[in-house]
Amino acid sequence: MTKFCLFIVGCFFLGCQKEVPKTIASYENIAPKTLSKIRVTGNALPIDSLDLALFDSRILTEFYKASGYKTVWQSDTNRKIIVEQLLQSEQEGLNPKDFHVDNLQELEQKHASLTGKELVHYDILLTHNFQKYLIQVNMGKLNPTNLYTDWDLKQPHFDVNAVLSEGFATNSFNGILEKYHPKSVTYNSLIKALALINTYPVDRLKPIIVGQKLVLNDTNSSLIQIKKRLRYWNDLGGKDSLNRVYNKKTFEAVKRFQYRHGLISDGVIGPGTVVALNFTKTQRKEQIIANLERWRWFNQEFNENYILINIPNYSLNVVEKQDTVVFRKVVVGTAKRRTPILTSALKTVVFNPTWTVPPTILKEDVVPAMMRNRNYLKNKSITIYDSNGKEVSPNQWNASKPNNYKYIQSPGMGNSLGVMKILFPNNHSVYLHDTNHRNLFGMHNRSLSSGCVRVENPLELAQQVLNDSEKWSKQRIDSVVATKKTNYVKINKNYAIYLWYWTAWSEKNKLYFRTDIYKLDSELYSKLRN
Repeated sequence: MTKFCLFIVGCFFLGCQKEVPKTIASYENIAPKTLSKIRVTGNALPIDSLDLALFDSRILTEFYKASGYKTVWQSDTNRKIIVEQLLQSEQEGLNPKDFHVDNLQELEQKHASLTGKELVHYDILLTHNFQKYLIQVNMGKLNPTNLYTDWDLKQPHFDVNAVLSEGFATNSFNGILEKYHPKSVTYNSLIKALALINTYPVDRLKPIIVGQKLVLNDTNSSLIQIKKRLRYWNDLGGKDSLNRVYNKKTFEAVKRFQYRHGLISDGVIGPGTVVALNFTKTQRKEQIIANLERWRWFNQEFNENYILINIPNYSLNVVEKQDTVVFRKVVVGTAKRRTPILTSALKTVVFNPTWTVPPTILKEDVVPAMMRNRNYLKNKSITIYDSNGKEVSPNQWNASKPNNYKYIQSPGMGNSLGVMKILFPNNHSVYLHDTNHRNLFGMHNRSLSSGCVRVENPLELAQQVLNDSEKWSKQRIDSVVATKKTNYVKINKNYAIYLWYWTAWSEKNKLYFRTDIYKLDSELYSKLRN
């Protein structure tokens, strides 16, 4: 048995020396320079610094330095709590293999017969893997800034050794696990979603193939598979006959399914509905796990007042003191010109804004259009200026040097930004704004912009965030807009803004999904399990 345990320990050490992929987050900078002395109880054993060196982990070394280089897991109760938590980490969408749970469990079962050296090694292994677990739960396994160029969130602050120190000081690791678990409502709804989808049976249903849209009272052989799918996802009661007729009961079930998936709930079975129906249990589970990781990156307390935008849900919520006071549809960036993920604070409302054509739109849209029609910009009330600020006529414009000019669209209803924009500091030159294409809010797929977020009924949003019903009433705002003169107004109330991205959650024991418009979920899941 002793040889077996030493073999396990040896495998651990060898495994810890593997090169860490660049996408894995680096957390070695989060340990404090000084750490309060760790409370050590029981018959502690001395730890050789050479054993710690094998892990090449500063936070691990700092921890044992604070313990006086002595073992800390003498308590059977505490060890069992931690090992059990690591075993159950899959319930949070984590991978138990990351924490070597099989080997830890084996060592725990044989704890009473371990030699002194094996006890030391087990102690280090348990600490190291518990550190990894706490970090993954509170910060995520991967570093999003290594994965995406348009991800602009500050890394959450988390001092893992201080948490461990608190656990030993209070001798309450159950309390520590509860205290340092993400509190986000959406994160915990995803935990419930994962538990819920795990109750579904193995999905052996065949893919649905439909050559045409199906409406109420249609007859089609694919309806048998459609009904099976609806029954599987609990949108259709089990007593409905599995025949080829699109009856009223199935029609209502389709509408429920469409609503849960952010589709137009009209009961028409078209391509979008078929795509959603063909997702398997495994695919949806992976989607939930990817979203759990994403919310660990979002692990921060919300401001008292904030705007929360869920990019793939095309939605904006204004929340004040935990109450949603405004809900709006939004248009977001295309897959090619994505809306970035970021956190910032609202600063300014601009009424009757001008619009300066950005470089990407200039290159991909404006220049080709100007080559076809020199009056393209003039027809859109866009004026060309040279580097000296002098107006340039379209006929004098040098098509070979388009970047030598500035292109500014005049204020007004025809302006691409509409009659209002809201500014907030960010590195991507994005903002919230009105639009001169308000018909887009009636569309289902609203991934249509060049990165900025277009807002439905924007003047009502402006009135809300300006928070001064006397000075900025609806009538006053309308009169300012009517002047067609640009007007900058400072936002005095403290509003945070969160441009975030999640495609799954649960409500009242039901699963909700959205189309992964930027194709992030499957790739993220693969990296998590790599």
